[in-house]
Amino acid sequence: MPTYDPIVEVYMPSLENLRKQAKLVLRWHREGHYPVAAQIRGLLPRFANMPDAEILAARFKLSDAQEMVAREQGFASWQALKDGVSNTPSGVKPSPAKAKIVCAEPQLFVADIDRSCKFFREQLGFTVVFSYGEPPYYAQVARDATRLNLRCVERELIASTAREREQLLSASMTVASSEEIKLLFLEFKAAGVAFQQTLKKQPWGARNFVVRDPDGNLLLFAGPA
Repeated sequence: MPTYDPIVEVYMPSLENLRKQAKLVLRWHREGHYPVAAQIRGLLPRFANMPDAEILAARFKLSDAQEMVAREQGFASWQALKDGVSNTPSGVKPSPAKAKIVCAEPQLFVADIDRSCKFFREQLGFTVVFSYGEPPYYAQVARDATRLNLRCVERELIASTAREREQLLSASMTVASSEEIKLLFLEFKAAGVAFQQTLKKQPWGARNFVVRDPDGNLLLFAGPA
């Protein structure tokens, strides 16, 4: 059961407004709006490892949308939310003790979306979640729990002697074990991936390697000691 903040009082929407929010989420899902897929994935554990396209194609009922709204309000279920609303002093909302960041999506600047999607799909084993525009100007690729957004920009904005000199990383991704980081390195090596740094054991014990994408973005893949 959520705890109450004794100092800050935040106004809870009425149950009727929360019902309307759930119906709106359901409508967005039916209309195939990609932003709601990320919200669903972050709030409902059974959708946690699904890409946006699969979430939008999956069966999604009003009860799912209500559960999502309840979790957003700090309750485990819609019934718990209804009980909480009826037992909460008027106007006061149960407040979470700490905000929870549910995901991060690094954005890579690229000169050619199609070329980048092909690289991530064919060499790094990612899937293309979506691609917008004709020609495409924005896309997202995913592998397991990792999502990378690709934004098309002028080539001159990508080229940077400072970035090259300082070997600036664009994204860091981790695996669960030292065995997996070796497996991932061998997978990429077999696919002909260009490495900025091959698999290396660092002084603090972790193992990692760095991949260079077609636009010079450096992608760090790391495993624990």
